Amino acid sequence: MSLSVNLEQVGDVLCIRLRGELDHHSARELRSQVDDYLDAHQIQHIVLNLEELNFMDSSGIGVILGRYKQVRRNGGEMVVCSISTPVKRLFELSGLFKILRLENRETDALRKLGVA
Repeated sequence: MSLSVNLEQVGDVLCIRLRGELDHHSARELRSQVDDYLDAHQIQHIVLNLEELNFMDSSGIGVILGRYKQVRRNGGEMVVCSISTPVKRLFELSGLFKILRLENRETDALRKLGVA
């Protein structure tokens, strides 16, 4: 299964909704899509909705960390929400939750960032 990427801007927040599998093939495409969007729009924060992401490998972690560093440089935050169980386990093992906040739903994440 390939990766489906949905990008939507809500205020100064970029909502990234991923469905399918984030592996080394799709990581490059995701990185380029998000970077192009960040370059073209005024974005302060990122909400990463992983409800329908059923697989992710270490290259996915690299893409997420890179985008996290970009928004941190601009004084923003990245919040993860609606994470599926297998992907949550990978986040826990990799230590991503030490730097990323986890919310149950996208609306909660947006509210925490002052948008919803």
